[in-house]
Amino acid sequence: MGATDRATIRLDKWLVQARFFKTRALATAVVEAGRVRLNGQHVAKPSHPVGEGDTLTFPQGSRIRVIRVRACGTRRGPAAEAQSLYVDLDAPPAAASPLE
Repeated sequence: MGATDRATIRLDKWLVQARFFKTRALATAVVEAGRVRLNGQHVAKPSHPVGEGDTLTFPQGSRIRVIRVRACGTRRGPAAEAQSLYVDLDAPPAAASPLE
């Protein structure tokens, strides 16, 4: 394996394994609708490979998620396992600070 070779997984499968979408069909629909960006570029194919270090931007409910992929994963496991697959780059919600 060369220096540029890295483990990758289909985008739709990764989104389900990381528990951003409940089913692969939902993940596929969002990708095919052109609502997902991979490293700043729109992606329209659910089979597009993603791997460690990639940054994903996509809508989830009323939020826009910005995620950095840490690992590919092998299954849709428990929530703690899913959270180890990514780093959330979203700004934390602003806490209301009392004015004095």
